[in-house]
Amino acid sequence: MPDSALLSRATLIIDQVSAENPADYVLRGVLGADKDLHPSEKRDISRAVFIYYRWFNWLDKAASTQSRVASALDLQRKFDADPSWFKPETLAARAVPEWVHSEIELTPDYLRHLQSDAALWVRVQKEFAAALPRSLGNLAPSPSPLIPESRRDTTLRYSGQTDLFRTPEFQQGVFEIQDLASQLVGYAAAPKPGETWWDTCAGEGGKTLHLSELMENKGLIWASDRNNGRLATLRKRAARAQVFNYRAVTWNGGPFLPTKTKFDGILIDAPCSGVGTWQRNPHARWTTTPNDVKELAEIQLQLLNHAAPALKPGGRLVYAVCTLTKSETTKVANAFSTAHPDLIPDPVFNGDPTTPSGPSQLHLWPHELNANGMFIAAWKRK
Repeated sequence: MPDSALLSRATLIIDQVSAENPADYVLRGVLGADKDLHPSEKRDISRAVFIYYRWFNWLDKAASTQSRVASALDLQRKFDADPSWFKPETLAARAVPEWVHSEIELTPDYLRHLQSDAALWVRVQKEFAAALPRSLGNLAPSPSPLIPESRRDTTLRYSGQTDLFRTPEFQQGVFEIQDLASQLVGYAAAPKPGETWWDTCAGEGGKTLHLSELMENKGLIWASDRNNGRLATLRKRAARAQVFNYRAVTWNGGPFLPTKTKFDGILIDAPCSGVGTWQRNPHARWTTTPNDVKELAEIQLQLLNHAAPALKPGGRLVYAVCTLTKSETTKVANAFSTAHPDLIPDPVFNGDPTTPSGPSQLHLWPHELNANGMFIAAWKRK
């Protein structure tokens, strides 16, 4: 796409973006409805919009939107050529809002990572792990030691240009597009075939499908969410992936649970501020507020308190949020531990041979994973 056309298209989209209409939402609506654009053109437009918000605080607010998009693209090219040209103190002052400084450790590596393009990760079903790299190409396994040895060939980074949603392999349920950090939550849960698990905030089912695969489609997963639309998407995804060992139910997060079943494991992938996704979704940097973080931390602790009674003796409770703020991570986990002495902190990755007695709370940093940021904590009932 010529630069002038790219600038015009990106400008039209940015002018529709607001706090109520986030950039990713507007992009899906506008580009999804345009049947004339080639997938590569849609990818270039999306990237230009995200670059604009990545460098938002460097741009001249008095200039036209199109001029600012052009300036942002120039800054991205300069950064990609030499990230060290941008001083850490400048990145700390401009790449994130001021309120974040008291919530997150802003290291130079983390800040530089925020200003780069996000990696794309897929999770392939074990039986197709050998065939998919040959048919799809441009796939490489993650070097993370947190992935079980037997699963190293199923967590793959994609570096090609094909629209993966349109591939026959995706349509046939051979693989899912799932960020590495999200996959690590499933490995932290480590469910076993035949167990009964509860995915309390299942959303559209990414982690439910992963739990099912780890359970070899045996046992039972209760997948709940407060939004019926998301559960409908979960059912479609489960059908495509041939996942059958689940029940999708509505739960609003309150004290009245959707079942009297006691669970071997409970996963609380709680709603959060999404700070860990700011590399992939830079517009959210400028719409998320400290009040959002405070309100979400209260919801997260409430979800933990309400779900915990459903855990069996000896059962495992896993708390995960794709954010890195202290208020939503260690503060929530510590408050929950204090209120529940019947639950013992348990190593997050208790199957990891390198840390068999590892930490019960763990920050997964984006610049170390080349993925989203994530916090995971785990407990076991006495």
